[in-house]
Amino acid sequence: MIPLTLREVADIVGGTVHQADPAAVVTGTVEFDSREITAGGLFVALPGDKVDGHDYAAKAVESGAVAVLAARAVDAPAIIVPPVSEAHTRSVALTGDKDGSGAAVLAALGRLARFVADRLTADGLTVVGITGSSGKTSTKDLIAQVLAPLGSTIAPPGSFNNELGHPWTVLRADGQTKHLVLELSARGPGHIAALCDTAPPRIGAVLNVGTAHLGEFGTRADIARTKGELVESLPEDGIAVLNADDQLVAAMASRTKARVVLVGEAESAQVRALDITLDDQARASFLLRTPQGDAPVSLGLHGAHHVGNALTAAAIALELGATVQQVADSLTGAQRVSARRMEVVTRDDGVTVVNDAFNANPESMRAALKTLATMARSGNRRRSWAVLGVMGELGEESVRAHDDIGRLAVRLDINRLVVVGELARAMHQGASLEGSWGEESVLVPDVDAAVALLRAELAPGDVVLVKASKAAGLWRVAEALVAGDAR
Repeated sequence: MIPLTLREVADIVGGTVHQADPAAVVTGTVEFDSREITAGGLFVALPGDKVDGHDYAAKAVESGAVAVLAARAVDAPAIIVPPVSEAHTRSVALTGDKDGSGAAVLAALGRLARFVADRLTADGLTVVGITGSSGKTSTKDLIAQVLAPLGSTIAPPGSFNNELGHPWTVLRADGQTKHLVLELSARGPGHIAALCDTAPPRIGAVLNVGTAHLGEFGTRADIARTKGELVESLPEDGIAVLNADDQLVAAMASRTKARVVLVGEAESAQVRALDITLDDQARASFLLRTPQGDAPVSLGLHGAHHVGNALTAAAIALELGATVQQVADSLTGAQRVSARRMEVVTRDDGVTVVNDAFNANPESMRAALKTLATMARSGNRRRSWAVLGVMGELGEESVRAHDDIGRLAVRLDINRLVVVGELARAMHQGASLEGSWGEESVLVPDVDAAVALLRAELAPGDVVLVKASKAAGLWRVAEALVAGDAR
């Protein structure tokens, strides 16, 4: 973060300095985990399910924090922030926030982030925002890697994309940062607009409009309206990067004052992928075509769906001054950064484990199954396993969506489907009904049962996809396989 005195921080967030020297300066990072505090940092006291950050205030200061951002008095140097409205408290998804103190601290953190973003933007920082129903994290990681050669770039770890992760990431930027890449998520209307208010982007990219969180939004049109809040926030001199292959996204061009750049395989796209091929590990190669020229790209990431992600990263980098060859080289050299997202490991016995278990929705599940099918068809055909769990937050569409995925596994000729958990039963039923698949599909009750089955039946050379929504915890299956526990 940029250096600020406690008096300045208090003025920015509307708080009061408590048991501290107002002239003391915050020079370190802003942290909500007292174990991560560094000298000169600011500790953010948030409530949780089991602990309350206010109880760790003194410990954080002992570890080097200059002060604590708190909602009530603590026995340590602090900035005490005022309460917020009950409506604001309800809008914040923070577990353990029984008295609204977490919402108050988060509101203050957002105000601090906005101040820092405005100051750094005035000094030349470019804020890039990205949203979509799926692929946000992988694309954010690609953008950060492609922009890194152009200057210091900050991006959040993993999927740190909500009202806590967003301002926390903004406050990692300092006077040396040239690009700030932010991932924006939403649980309902207005959420993306609020995140944009915390750090107004100059470049905004929308990847797709799918069915993730359909149970919370209602319809894809409702999802599109919310995702489009990103392009609505862009200034007239901004840039909206839109997926030309998704009609709901392409239609957002009418909702922004910014200049629009279309990406995709469609002829209408200014940044396109031509002649796409996949190797035996489902890694895509293509010709990158842009107004500035063409260049070949060979991705190291697994799955054809990464082509669209790469095009978004390419368009943003080109707008920020990269050459076509620089973009192609960066994309070709890009690596997977965030864990449990198409994380591919091959064991000594030739078993390949694809851990894509961080999260799941119907679109990402279909992409992952197609990737598995491609990998299984390579060379001497390999036996394919799909170990799948529940896709959450689909509302009334849940049964149909799970049934569709089970049927798709059969149509893609996946050899074995292991459905984990009663909530995903419709996947097993769909597979069993699609061509009377029989014993090729099995429903098991939990992770331990899935691991036991694989331990008994997995053979050298098999390829296994593990995928489900985060709450299912199916990455434990993948980690057991990689550790060799299922041999």
